[in-house]
Amino acid sequence: MLLSTLNNVIAHKDPHCLRNTIYIYMYVAATSQVHILLSLPYLNLTMAISQPRIVLAILCLTSVLTFLSVESHSKYDLVESLPGQPPVSFKQFSGYITVDQKQHRALFYYFVQAQTEPASKPLVLWLNGGPGCSSLGAGAFSEHGPFRPNTDATLVKNEYSWNKEANILYLESPAGVGFSYSANASFYNYVNDTITAQDNLIFLQRWFDKFPQYKNRDFFITGESYAGHYVPQLAHLILQSNVKFNLKGIAIGNPLLDFNNDFNAEDEFNWSHGVISDFAYELITSYCNTSRLTRESIRGNLSDACSIVYEQISGEFSDFIDGYDVIADVCIASNSSRFDIAKHPIMSRFRISSSRLSNAKSLTQQTSDSDSNSENKIDVCVGEKTTKYLNRKVVQSALHAQLVGVPQWTSCSGVLHYDYENLEIPTIPIVGALVESGIRVLVYSGDQDSVIPFIGSRSLVNKLAKELGLKTTVPYRVWFEGKQVGGWTQVYGSSLSFASIRGASHLAPATQPERSLVLFKSFLEGKPLPEA
Repeated sequence: MLLSTLNNVIAHKDPHCLRNTIYIYMYVAATSQVHILLSLPYLNLTMAISQPRIVLAILCLTSVLTFLSVESHSKYDLVESLPGQPPVSFKQFSGYITVDQKQHRALFYYFVQAQTEPASKPLVLWLNGGPGCSSLGAGAFSEHGPFRPNTDATLVKNEYSWNKEANILYLESPAGVGFSYSANASFYNYVNDTITAQDNLIFLQRWFDKFPQYKNRDFFITGESYAGHYVPQLAHLILQSNVKFNLKGIAIGNPLLDFNNDFNAEDEFNWSHGVISDFAYELITSYCNTSRLTRESIRGNLSDACSIVYEQISGEFSDFIDGYDVIADVCIASNSSRFDIAKHPIMSRFRISSSRLSNAKSLTQQTSDSDSNSENKIDVCVGEKTTKYLNRKVVQSALHAQLVGVPQWTSCSGVLHYDYENLEIPTIPIVGALVESGIRVLVYSGDQDSVIPFIGSRSLVNKLAKELGLKTTVPYRVWFEGKQVGGWTQVYGSSLSFASIRGASHLAPATQPERSLVLFKSFLEGKPLPEA
């Protein structure tokens, strides 16, 4: 036992620790006071005065044993290798954190260490939106995770993975999403923002218990879409609670921050991009704008005015236009938008007609099954491939995942009954409170998203800056990725910024991976986006 402990100290690679530990073993051998090693927790003042070197060694041993305990505690979640993955040097972990013992409610996570220097790089939590859609399927395997799936069940490296810059933690939340579950299925009958934020906070507390080496690391919370609720609400809850996380900032992409502002921006966006006619735009602005249409659609009670507008828009909004990326092709094979997230209420107004789509399938099938053999290619069927990959039993086994109460993994939950009236809760005031607390906030937008367009987000950030009395520190300008324009940006004060990503979709890292990585790196470093 003594020799084993000494070997572990040697492996710890601390010369001062090693020297003092060797001394304590020499002392024990010379005095036969083995009880010193057996009584480390009961170190007293007399020993501290008479044998200071022993004290140093004991402290060192305590540190090493704690480190070894941590490694042992988390090793059960270590992913040795994912089926079909290429060789990598970084570690992956995945598994469950129980957030409610009585209800047997547990959230599933996937954690990838940074590709280089994971011991010093920050920790970033990523949350996808929906509400009810998976951060594993979208964030990790379709956007900025280390791998992308192919049709042949292999994985290719994502050369623009965000774990080049940070340790990334992907969380499927709330329970009922992806592999996360509640053994008490009645939980799914009503879930809202408050429950989600509380469970996410408990998850973080217990995840840090499992991985305490990250607890004092610079910590950032990021996400997109309905994570415009999840991210600010969780960050605010952290600040209000007694937990001590080293929260530095939040970044939210194409976020839902203000129901009326964000959805009504869709009207102008669709009209300006030629998606709807002048006549449809006049109907919308005069009788039933998109926020009203969405509100009535969620409640299942369309007024006559909104029914007329809906019929007009449905006739003009082509089945082959992805509302999340109006310049992109759709994946014909999956009968859905690229990322299969058109199931949530935001896009239920414009669901693709499967009957019309199937009639056109034979004409376009040859374009639907293309693999992303090139690591730089944008794969319009990545959502479908991700779903197939994550439903392989061998993959679920490697991820330590299980299906509880559902027949298969889905990109968006089919069992969760979320309180969709929570969509109307404005979270922009919470963003303002975070800025005033010194938390850095980045709102970024893929500029080809019609669902939560950049024009709405940009105006919200500008309005918030005025309300907070923040001066413009970086005037509105272009930023660059290499020699190409990456988008536009503006910074207010020292903590609030907006950036667009040129040519990007609602899920910006999936469609503009290089530009998104540049933006992510600048955000973590607290630096302005590159100029020409």
